Amino acid sequence: MTFREAEQYLLSLELFGMRFGLDRMHRLMTVLGLPQRRFASIHVVGTNGKSSTVRFCAAILERHGLRTGSYTSPHLISFRERIEVGEQPVPEGDFAAAVERAAQAAELVNRTEQPDDQVTQFEALTAAAYHELARRGVEVAVIEAGLGGRFDATNVIPSKVQALTSVGLEHTRGLGPSVADIAEEKLAVVRDHGTLVVGPLEPAAEAVAERVARERGAQLVRAADDPGVPLRASGGFQRQNFALAAAAAEAFLGQGALRADSVAAAAAETTIPGRVEVVAERPLTVYDGAHNPAGARALAESLDDVFGDRRPRVAVIGVLEDKDAAAMLTELLPKVDHAVYTRSQNPRSLSPGTLGSLAEKLGGPPSEAVADPRAAVARARELAGPAGAVLATGSIYLIADLARADPSMRASML
Repeated sequence: MTFREAEQYLLSLELFGMRFGLDRMHRLMTVLGLPQRRFASIHVVGTNGKSSTVRFCAAILERHGLRTGSYTSPHLISFRERIEVGEQPVPEGDFAAAVERAAQAAELVNRTEQPDDQVTQFEALTAAAYHELARRGVEVAVIEAGLGGRFDATNVIPSKVQALTSVGLEHTRGLGPSVADIAEEKLAVVRDHGTLVVGPLEPAAEAVAERVARERGAQLVRAADDPGVPLRASGGFQRQNFALAAAAAEAFLGQGALRADSVAAAAAETTIPGRVEVVAERPLTVYDGAHNPAGARALAESLDDVFGDRRPRVAVIGVLEDKDAAAMLTELLPKVDHAVYTRSQNPRSLSPGTLGSLAEKLGGPPSEAVADPRAAVARARELAGPAGAVLATGSIYLIADLARADPSMRASML
């Protein structure tokens, strides 16, 4: 496969959607020679903050002299962003070769499955990631769960450390109707006698974490609220994510093995694409992939620090239909002076008119609708003027549309 063929193969698997269950993944791993057992791993689960925590943790471990890999999702521009070694996306040729090997394994697995139970895009990509991380000889990989934990395709690794970032109401049809139910699904990744590292949790999730750790003989470590070092990454919520990452790294390395200089270097050098990412000045323009109420709240709480006294503030907002758009708008709109509603290429994106109607009911600021995301940002920058600020948010798919150099290039819808 060429790199383009590898991406087209993965895009073709969207037909099979996302399905819970680990049977196909276990079969894929067997065909590939169990690559996930050839490196140590840290498994990161949670509602918000997973990608940032993964990147921070990998950066810390890399600066402790370990050959480190990571697997995150979704991506902004290219699938290969999801698989990194030494904090760099794998080269296109290596990515294509890994996907081709996973495709060959998927073909064998599919022969034993029902026609409506074929290997999915996320499973094939996860298999390719584990194969490539093993081939590249990483000593430890920090792995982000895709959805939930118990039946997520990533959950075939014998992780030594598990980290829970946060728990909020999301994907309730698949994960359960309450915070406790969702925590139960996410914490199913905890291994017997492992180490579970948690950030600040609400009482229902905290109770589940304590019980799961007790039942599995796992050590429960509570991360600090703040890492105590300056971060290059913007957004107050990133300090909590970094503190969790540092605690997870220490749990992996051993108590007292964390070097302050290495932690400080990781904090000073690591950026998170699509998370309070400054993409332009005059007006200051920021992209953030917050896509649920808790993420929107954390973003809103950071805006005063990010934007300072710049006015007016103009938000470009696009949200998927399966998200609580009203709750997200409730968090964001009081922090801005004007809104431009738009939509991503994702077919699940709400129409700008629907968002505008919701905002009107909530008493939002003056707004307008611009369907094309790039035109929406251009309009927002015009409204803000050189002294103002622009925020684009509401969906990682919106940020992906804005980040791609070729706007006609189709992104993954999953």
